Amino acid sequence: MLGSTHGTLTTDFRARVEACGESPRTAVHSSAAPSADDAVPLDVSGRPLHADVPDLDRFFRPESVAVIGASDTEGRPNTGITRQLIAWAERVGARIHPVHPTRPTVFGLTCHASVADLPEQVDLAVLLVADPLPVIEELAETKVKFAVAFASGFAETGDAGAAAQERLGAAVRGSGLRLLGPNTNLNAFERFREDLDGPAIALITQSGHQGRPVYTLQELGIRLSHWAPTGNEADLETSDFISYFAEQPEVGAIACYVEGLKDGRSFLLAADRAARNGVPVVAVKVGRTETGARMAASHTGKLTGADTVVDAAMRQFGVIRVDGLDELQDTAALLARARRPQADGVVVYSISGGTGAHFSDLATEAGLTLPTLSQAKQDELHQWIPPYLNVANPVDNGGHPVGDWRGRKIIDAILADPGVGVLICPITGPFPPMSDKLAQDLVDAAEQSDKLICVIWGSPVGTEDAYRTTLLGSSRVATFRTFGNCITAVRAYLGHHRFTAGYRSPFEDAPRTPSPSYRKAQALMRPSQQLSEHAAKQLLRAYGIRVPREQLVTSAAAAVRAAGLVGYPVVMKASGPQLGHKTELGLVKIGLTSASQIRDTYRELTDIARYENVPLDGILVCQMVERGVEMVVGVTQDDLFGPTVTVGLGGVLVEVLHDAAVRVPPFGEDQARAMLRELRGHALLEGVRGAPPADVDALVEVVLRIQRMALELGDELSELDINPLMVLPRGQGAVALDALAICR
Repeated sequence: MLGSTHGTLTTDFRARVEACGESPRTAVHSSAAPSADDAVPLDVSGRPLHADVPDLDRFFRPESVAVIGASDTEGRPNTGITRQLIAWAERVGARIHPVHPTRPTVFGLTCHASVADLPEQVDLAVLLVADPLPVIEELAETKVKFAVAFASGFAETGDAGAAAQERLGAAVRGSGLRLLGPNTNLNAFERFREDLDGPAIALITQSGHQGRPVYTLQELGIRLSHWAPTGNEADLETSDFISYFAEQPEVGAIACYVEGLKDGRSFLLAADRAARNGVPVVAVKVGRTETGARMAASHTGKLTGADTVVDAAMRQFGVIRVDGLDELQDTAALLARARRPQADGVVVYSISGGTGAHFSDLATEAGLTLPTLSQAKQDELHQWIPPYLNVANPVDNGGHPVGDWRGRKIIDAILADPGVGVLICPITGPFPPMSDKLAQDLVDAAEQSDKLICVIWGSPVGTEDAYRTTLLGSSRVATFRTFGNCITAVRAYLGHHRFTAGYRSPFEDAPRTPSPSYRKAQALMRPSQQLSEHAAKQLLRAYGIRVPREQLVTSAAAAVRAAGLVGYPVVMKASGPQLGHKTELGLVKIGLTSASQIRDTYRELTDIARYENVPLDGILVCQMVERGVEMVVGVTQDDLFGPTVTVGLGGVLVEVLHDAAVRVPPFGEDQARAMLRELRGHALLEGVRGAPPADVDALVEVVLRIQRMALELGDELSELDINPLMVLPRGQGAVALDALAICR
């Protein structure tokens, strides 16, 4: 870890408080409606292009707080909560007002029978009642800014609870206040250490206990500034807090534990704001597996979304996804505190050749760059390191030089190399006094360098003075306990700064008005129907995507004439609105070279269609395109993110290898090319076994045109599949040989 030197309440309220037994379980945009001048710009599909940043200052630092259902009767759950809220209010300088219909005082504070009786308007109301809905409706009359509902029994319990949560959300939307919860807890009112300095971590969790490891970082000297336990997110959601935290000057990184996203678009807008501000977002997202997705739904009642889409969307907008809570805390701590890297080069420095080789293998496999040090630098290091030891990178000092003045000389020489941005020193076990001296030299060097120094302290004990005092006492050294967490964090650190250095919000260039292509395409759409291949290709033509020369015919004689116009050899295919996989039905014939073959094939195709009871709009006679790389490009609708664009290896390989990459529009050319680099079969596009390189530029252009189609037809197009898209040799373009389109 990086250390630190531093309305009127009705009479029903009485019944609700008494009936709930005072055992609830336990955040927020501005209540003011935006003016016309403040209207958020919309894209071509009517979706916002900027995140609405909620003004949460009065939530985290209220001037006045009402505790509705407050109690001081020992043994009651509400009593412990009330006591904690009183202590929290004192720390943040807020006036607290207990509210209970039958109590004159609570913990010596005057208790009011209703919110209407309060001596002032309050910023925050904490609801210690089993059913918050009636209270929300009553709070609206008093113009309370924020409310917190601890009560459970909502969407996490099933359909009935989901319906109750929807009623609660609807009441909030019409009330002018913002709600944290329901099914949340007291994490927002924790005690944060005020003796720590430096950039802080802001924490967002949907399950409070999962935030404990990050919260505990304070004991290792890492500052925390906020904790937002979002619960079921009937109103305030993870995205609101990301947007808010990304604007806070003290926040160096945002750490999230996410079980389900309420709205994919809001999440991307929030991540985009964080990326534009250079604030890293590190997230554990539950739902990689079917089991994890079921558990998340039972806990919070949210869609987890298709994980491949979630994963791609996070990468696309710079959100760093990690798997474990230990990775979350280590990665967030490093990103919050470390300065911008001066180079991507990583040098591994150790007192053991075996340790250096082991770590270097893992780091290289993970994608870190371990440059070979120049001969001049190696000669310099050999002034202090025996000549028989390898110092090319990893640097093996043999052990003894770290015990005297040579140790610091070696570290300084490595850090002075302009190609080195990170020095990593694995200390696999304590070996005093050698390890103590090495730790101190690393800390001292870090204090005088702008470059990142990481140490892996491998001892399972963790009570050693070199670890507890020297390393954790440093605000400049990042200390880890495992190789894996160090590699994950350093890769995220370097990747984040590369990403944000050249980041341009894709929303800036998102189309805001329909194109001429859209007007052509709209005339082809048939609501709730699948288009025939012929109609689907017309849709592609409308967006400037090349298709083969072809004609749709309804007789054998017309097929022969069409073949002459298209040019032999030809492909013949049945075309109809209910046809999906034509090949399996024998409705595709290739390599036809004569009029007799054309006539016979026409009869064969129409006979099969008649036998299979498949209606046709005709037979396609198509140009035969043979030489190229078969790809698939398509559009699908995701429950969370809306239209998504996929590209991958085409033909039968898409079903066998599942080698595909996904992006959520809008995105630019750089992301389209990144999709291709993600494919395991990317080498096919570069040319293998004597094949010429494919026209990657043409493929990228198709992907971008399909993205435009997805944005403009998002509400009308359920699915689009171009398979195969034949990518011809470089300079010759790409041709959509087959297409399937389903309208919404």
